[in-house]
Amino acid sequence: MEKVRWGILSTAKIGREKVIPAMQAGKLCEVVAIASRNKEQAKKVAAQLNIPVGYGSYEELLRDPQIDAVYIPLPNHLHVEWAIKSLEAGKHVLCEKPIGLSADEAGQLLKFAQQNPGLKIMEAFMYRFHPQWQRAKKMVDDGVVGELKTINSFFSYYNVDPTNIRNNKDIAGGGGMMDIGCYCVSLSRFIFGKEPLRVMGIVDYDPVLGTDRMASGILEFSTGTATFTCSTQLIPYQRVNILGTKGRIEIEIPFNAPPDKPARIWLHTKEKTEEIVFDTINQYTLQGDIFSKAILNNEPTPTPLEDAVNNMKVIDAVFESGRDGEWKKLV
Repeated sequence: MEKVRWGILSTAKIGREKVIPAMQAGKLCEVVAIASRNKEQAKKVAAQLNIPVGYGSYEELLRDPQIDAVYIPLPNHLHVEWAIKSLEAGKHVLCEKPIGLSADEAGQLLKFAQQNPGLKIMEAFMYRFHPQWQRAKKMVDDGVVGELKTINSFFSYYNVDPTNIRNNKDIAGGGGMMDIGCYCVSLSRFIFGKEPLRVMGIVDYDPVLGTDRMASGILEFSTGTATFTCSTQLIPYQRVNILGTKGRIEIEIPFNAPPDKPARIWLHTKEKTEEIVFDTINQYTLQGDIFSKAILNNEPTPTPLEDAVNNMKVIDAVFESGRDGEWKKLV
């Protein structure tokens, strides 16, 4: 079976511990190289993960003609820069979320990508490919919950380590909204299947770190609402509830579904509560194979880059609303 040959830009933890091993387990992915600005680090990680080549610079990896596509788990402020350089090098791109630090920055990447239509590029929101989300989306679209009216999502963890990259406002682009709030925004748009008309946000900033440590938002759609809270300084918890006129879908572990045990969701109606259990599966493996399939078959990516730009528009609006206390209309 033909496979896409992947290069990894950075030895970031998420790549080492989650994404790379998952891609290596896929049917359509072959990880052939990894790069770091420290050659010894690149070679060390390459040896640990059984990757054939470790490069001492990102540029060197992009010059490798044996690489078809790159996965970018770099810090947020480097996403657009290196996604563009990867496209310039003729590589397909799977870039970690958020795609950039603002909608304007993401728009620059979109404009460049449109000038290179032969190359695939996608923001790596892996949760969408998990069967639990595919089932939830289908149940909503099929009217199982009646008319979709509102979605509530919550995502939190506790991290006050000043040396952690997520607590660096210049690199992370803020804090909780960029790291985990982006999921809450994304899923709301995904399930409604449309863009919100306006947004209200409340954002609380850490007085020392300067990052947003808790943010809550309301997204108003033409047919309903979505509400969320995300935080980097609360007890770890995540849950999503999707409510319609006839039923409610509850997703137990919506975002980082465990790769080593089944996932569960519940459909609550007036008549009964139905538990739906999904086979154990790794959503990063699914993401890698689905994107690779788009490359091999020259098909559209399952999530177009325009979606990433629109997600950033909502995130920008949450921050803007949090600063001046007003609803923000979205065009």
